Amino acid sequence: MAKKTGLGRGLGDILDEIGSTYETQIEEVPSEELGEMVAEIDINSIEPNPYQPRKHFDEEKLQELSDSIKKHGLLQPIVVISHEDRYILIAGERRLRASKMAQFETIKAIIAQVELDELRLRELALIENIQRENLNPIELAVSYKELIEVHKITHEELSNIVHKSRSQITNTLRLLNLGDYAQEAVIAGKISQGHAKILVGLEKDKQKLIIDTIIGQKLSVRESEDLIKKIKAKDLKNTKEIESVTKSKYKIPKDKIAEIKELLPFDARVKKSSVEILLPSEEILIQFISFLKKQG
Repeated sequence: MAKKTGLGRGLGDILDEIGSTYETQIEEVPSEELGEMVAEIDINSIEPNPYQPRKHFDEEKLQELSDSIKKHGLLQPIVVISHEDRYILIAGERRLRASKMAQFETIKAIIAQVELDELRLRELALIENIQRENLNPIELAVSYKELIEVHKITHEELSNIVHKSRSQITNTLRLLNLGDYAQEAVIAGKISQGHAKILVGLEKDKQKLIIDTIIGQKLSVRESEDLIKKIKAKDLKNTKEIESVTKSKYKIPKDKIAEIKELLPFDARVKKSSVEILLPSEEILIQFISFLKKQG
């Protein structure tokens, strides 16, 4: 288990080394010397980072990148580390995937000279993706959560490490409280993070109802907020009506209880001021509906 100070310092050393190679040197080194820094390696010898938090890639955008690489070549090498007789990808998964789509056999890569254990490999994947802002909101929330839990750090400490505001981290983490349907809608890009944020705290069936309405009617975040307010107001009104009936001082007279049970051809529980009809099966429910229709 890494200490709180170890996360920032350890990753800082790694990111400085990789960052200087990956960004600064690529931009500053003369083109005639660049070839000495970059190796052409077998594309099939590269394994993805097993702790890569990003799970969803836009196929259309990948195809566009693949077409560009076919036409212009790979302008920015990927970054890998050597691991036994293979390589582990550190940065550039979209470029790697696009190159595979282009059916390239080799790819330009910078082989970073760093030693990484599993914990550091996980940290590097998380930080690299967080700082590059290429995760969807749910993946980002999962990444935040993992860093916080593994290193026992606060939202404030994480904000200093990933250079995001504490409120942004907290609001993003709240998305993990959404139901599966809502999270999948965010991942698929059917609703925005702004939409998702206002759904937190609602029951799952309400989340689904509102999401379907947002998608069907193409509601803005403000319009969605108004919709939620109306639903909550309606629920509050219904709750108050039920409470007013429940709290009623009126009691059904005992002589009427027997009469009610005699008139209802169903099991029923007569309480102080209400009648509860028991419908234990679909067959009895259908009979009850038929009974009501006949009474009308």
